[in-house]
Formats: sequence, structure tokens, C-alpha cells
Amino acid sequence: MQRSETFLVGLAGGSASGKTTFIRKLSEVFGQDKVCVITQDNYYKGLSEQLRDKNGMVNFDHPTGIDFGRIKKDLRKLLKGKTVKLVEYTFNNPDIFPKEIVYSPAPIVLLEGLFVFADKSLNKMFDYRLYIDADDDVTLDRRLKRDTAERGMTNDEVMYQWENHVQPAYKEFLKPHKSNADYIIKNNENFDACLDKVIAKFNNVIEAK
Repeated sequence: MQRSETFLVGLAGGSASGKTTFIRKLSEVFGQDKVCVITQDNYYKGLSEQLRDKNGMVNFDHPTGIDFGRIKKDLRKLLKGKTVKLVEYTFNNPDIFPKEIVYSPAPIVLLEGLFVFADKSLNKMFDYRLYIDADDDVTLDRRLKRDTAERGMTNDEVMYQWENHVQPAYKEFLKPHKSNADYIIKNNENFDACLDKVIAKFNNVIEAK
């Protein structure tokens, strides 16, 4: 598969905007043979290279923690029809054994994550840009519920990250790219109508190849 035959899509959105759920729905429709989904989270640098705030807390919500060079290298491999293998990033959780992840070439390659538009040269590679959006009060409520239930965090810990890491990074590195998106997915309550439009777009791209 040559570069001209592959449609490269970027999908960005703030924390708890619904990226993971949206991607899962897309994957249920298309499967890996049609849409190869790559997550930015597997390209975090090691813990020793992560930015720390004034209180010494690791800030995972900052683009300096992402190895964009490796992302671009792997994307170029996929666009040339080559398979990419990497090890899952587990955020140094000792209870999780990292899995090997295999990305295979497909008509559509989609890279999703908080900062996929933050690197200028990476952003230029995309053929199509999706931005999933939700109001701040909605995303904060989702994050509080998710992180206390799934990650064992306290409300105070979630709020500390939100105020010191999440919101500042969102305003500086993510929100400015909203106006340049080809399509904005609104997800305050549900994204069903937007999902249908993205599915239609992807079907048109695949049928044209």
C-alpha cells in the first residue's frame, strides 16, 4: 500500500470528551482491516522524562511527554504498507503486564489523542482532522466519576490534576486547533448523529480506493 492510497486521520479532544468511546464505536463498524487506530498514549516517554509541576507531581497532560518523533516514524511505515509493532505503555503500573501491540496497514489510519495536532510536522501529515468537543462542566463530571471509580483517586487528586495540568494544557495545546478541524464532534450528551456522519465519510473514502 502506497502513501497515496492511505487516508490519514487525526482525532483530538480534551480529557473525558469521549475519544475512547467514539473510537470503539468506529472500530465496531469497520474493523482493523479497514481502519487502523493508533493511540497517542502508547507513545509516552519514560517516567524520568515526564514534566513535573512546581510541587513535583508528574504532569502527563503536556505534549512534551509524547515521543512525536516515534509517532511520525511509525506512521510513515504504515503509510508505506509496513507493519508496526510496539509495547503497550502502562503508565508504570506494576499491576499491568504490557502487551505487544501490532498496527497493520489499512485504507484509513487514525491517530487519536490529546495532542495529535500539537506537533506541527505531525499535524501537516493528516488528510482529515476530527475534533471531539464537550463543555468543561460535562468533561469534569465525567473525569471525576471515571478517575475515582476506575483509578482509585480521590476527588481532591482529580481536581488538582484538572486545575494544574488538564485545563492549562487544554487551553494552550488543544483548543486552538478546534477551528482548523475538518469536522467537530459535539459530545455533551451523545455523539450518535456525528458518528453517523464520520462513518459515512469513512465509507466514501474506502469505496473510492
